[in-house]
Amino acid sequence: MHADSGLGRPARISPDRSRASGTAQLDSRAAAMRKANLICMVPARYIAAMHPAIGILLFAATVAGMEAFAYAAHRWVMHGPGWFLHASHHAPRTGMFERNDLYAVIFAIPSIVLLLGGVQLGWWPGTTWIGAGIAAYGAIYFGFHDVIVHRRLAHHYVARSTYMKRIVQAHRLHHAVTSRHGAVSFGFLWAPRADTLKRQLKARSDLIRVNMEPD
Repeated sequence: MHADSGLGRPARISPDRSRASGTAQLDSRAAAMRKANLICMVPARYIAAMHPAIGILLFAATVAGMEAFAYAAHRWVMHGPGWFLHASHHAPRTGMFERNDLYAVIFAIPSIVLLLGGVQLGWWPGTTWIGAGIAAYGAIYFGFHDVIVHRRLAHHYVARSTYMKRIVQAHRLHHAVTSRHGAVSFGFLWAPRADTLKRQLKARSDLIRVNMEPD
């Protein structure tokens, strides 16, 4: 390869030097592209900000939606093909844990994944609020179901408000049925009136236990 030397004679350029220069330029471009991609990817979770009001609405909608999801899962999964785990919850507990507790682990996985993605992996910021809503519902469920109703942690709380009396009694009536079929009131934070549930149970009297207290 030749170029003008400035003296009227072509200057010789080493092919190896030319190739090295071209390779260096390609490497430089590739490094620049990698840097640009990294800049675009890493701060995505900071750039894609979400107004707190929208996040709070997502959070509240998730908590409400989880009640509908919990009702469906309780009625058609736990009292359906998942009865092999849930049956332990409708029988006297002999230790601190029961097989039904595995559902808490299963339902916690989506919350963990969404929170991890939203906080650490740069996913859409709404995933953080949704994951937090799922986690909040899980905490509310634990407090109502495991602590207040089933007393898995010692406490002296007594339900006095109309709302709390209604949902506690509804869950106890749910546990009046020992079998997979025939139970009433599958929700946790919302329930029909107790007299309505008692009429339903009376029509299914062959499935009702004598002891109406929860296990």
